[in-house]
Amino acid sequence: MKEPVVRKCIYTGITKPVNDLLRFVMLDNTLLPDFNKKLPGKGIYVTNSRFFLEKALEKKLFNKVTKHNLKIDDNFISIVENLIKTKALESLNISKKAGALVAGFEKVKEEIKKNKVEFLIEASNAGKDGKEKMAFLAKNIEIFNFFNIEELDITLNKENTVHIAILKSDIAGIVYNNLKKYQNFLLINGDNIQ
Repeated sequence: MKEPVVRKCIYTGITKPVNDLLRFVMLDNTLLPDFNKKLPGKGIYVTNSRFFLEKALEKKLFNKVTKHNLKIDDNFISIVENLIKTKALESLNISKKAGALVAGFEKVKEEIKKNKVEFLIEASNAGKDGKEKMAFLAKNIEIFNFFNIEELDITLNKENTVHIAILKSDIAGIVYNNLKKYQNFLLINGDNIQ
């Protein structure tokens, strides 16, 4: 198996696989996110975490690394978070188009019984009763719960989207990686660096 490409986080100094890092570039003296690795220029990497990105910006590490006084948008962290979140939501829509997504408590329940579910997405504002029932059904299945009903409705062009199953398929890995990237951005802090 091929060794993963690794880079060093400018804040922690820890070398990690690029999939665990956020890539930025300097273009026209402006700091830009480059998560698709399409922009020209040398990549600058930070551990995929709101916490580490905030710290790198506070300490002006991007300026130190590039030896430039970079233009950085005042809402840079929100812009980065929205890019990661949008990619995660878009991957749900792609899995729907590929026939690898089912929504609705009863449909999800049936797919769990058939052992066809890779992982679940549950609305963050789902009712307590529904959450408990789903947790009971999905004993060994990972559940993501950071999108609210409205976000899921808009993404999937549905109404009252609370429970979603991503079925075992080729696309499931892509969706999973995008959801994990967003989850890690929200959760990883200085206490639990990996």
